[in-house]
Amino acid sequence: MSVFTDIAWGQWISAGFLLVLGLLLGSLAARSVSRFLSTRTSRHHTVMVRRVVFYFIVLLFLIASLREAGFSLDVVLGAAGILTVAIGFASQTSASNMISGLFLLVEKPFEIGDVIEVEATIGEVVGIDMLSVKLRTPDNLYVRIPNETLIKSKVVNRSRFPIRRLDLMVGIAYAEDVERVESLLLDLAERNPLCLEEPKPFVLVTAFGPSSVDLQFSFWVPKDKLLDSRSSIMIDIKKTLDREGIEIPFPHTSVYAGNHSEPFRVQLLGPETVTDKDNLDGNEER
Repeated sequence: MSVFTDIAWGQWISAGFLLVLGLLLGSLAARSVSRFLSTRTSRHHTVMVRRVVFYFIVLLFLIASLREAGFSLDVVLGAAGILTVAIGFASQTSASNMISGLFLLVEKPFEIGDVIEVEATIGEVVGIDMLSVKLRTPDNLYVRIPNETLIKSKVVNRSRFPIRRLDLMVGIAYAEDVERVESLLLDLAERNPLCLEEPKPFVLVTAFGPSSVDLQFSFWVPKDKLLDSRSSIMIDIKKTLDREGIEIPFPHTSVYAGNHSEPFRVQLLGPETVTDKDNLDGNEER
């Protein structure tokens, strides 16, 4: 019983009260700062400032609670310094990610809500922390990428600018009039409500392929209409070329059975060749 009577319960209760008060005040201050900055700066900066404010207030109240509990501040800071050095040697990768996170914060190649591509991974940025960046892929997967990887790798920001250019490859037969097809495609872009008038769409002849003349049909669309534009314009291209009688060639496959198999004859019968069909049926019965 002497152990419990020697404990200064009043100091520990005061220390716990200060710690809880720090958590509450930190949360309230972080929310207030977030509301104040939401319309004045980017989401990325808002999140970072909110976290700095929260952890700063909690740290102040934590130090105050330790002092209230009777701990010497010099001893606490010395132990924290030794612990920090030990953790730094034990987790060099984490330290590298933290430094890379600072570089990302200063350079700001992307923000929360942007769609980026990193090493064949495409997703929307849902979180930027000191150690990693969190993405949500189009198929709703959660991907965590270390900050060090982002610094060392090529990062493509697909939503940095308000408009995007779509490049569609269209192949036409060699017998078709290229200039006529170009005029049809440009007219199609002009009538499509998702295609922008400026910058102007254009058509380029890119190659003479094995079975087609290859054209590049390029036009500009708003970044949030990218998928809808690609699908609708490709449907319009197919309908327009079919309506105008323009051939879209495609590869053909020849079947070869080898030297040990005799070639066989394939004959298409029309409705007027009833006699020939009857002869064939008779041969099959025999």
